[in-house]
Amino acid sequence: MATLKQIQLRLQRSKKKLTRLNKEETATKGNIKKLESALKKAKAAEKAAKAKKKKPVAKKKSVARKKPAAAKVKKPVAKKKTAKKRKAAKKKK
Repeated sequence: MATLKQIQLRLQRSKKKLTRLNKEETATKGNIKKLESALKKAKAAEKAAKAKKKKPVAKKKSVARKKPAAAKVKKPVAKKKTAKKRKAAKKKK
């Protein structure tokens, strides 16, 4: 059987160990919170980077290419003449 002094010594050691573990626990909890917040920030940054990559880049509108001057056909002028002829023909009737 243990003596009174042995029991007191064990009790003191246990109390010291308990206080040390409590301090470590609070420190560990603080570290965990810091790491969790850093993880959230990293995830948010990664998400933003992915969204930026996926976002379609505004494409420049293609400009209609002009045909060479020799290839132009003066159809609108011809249409105007025929339209005038039609009007004149209707008036005569």
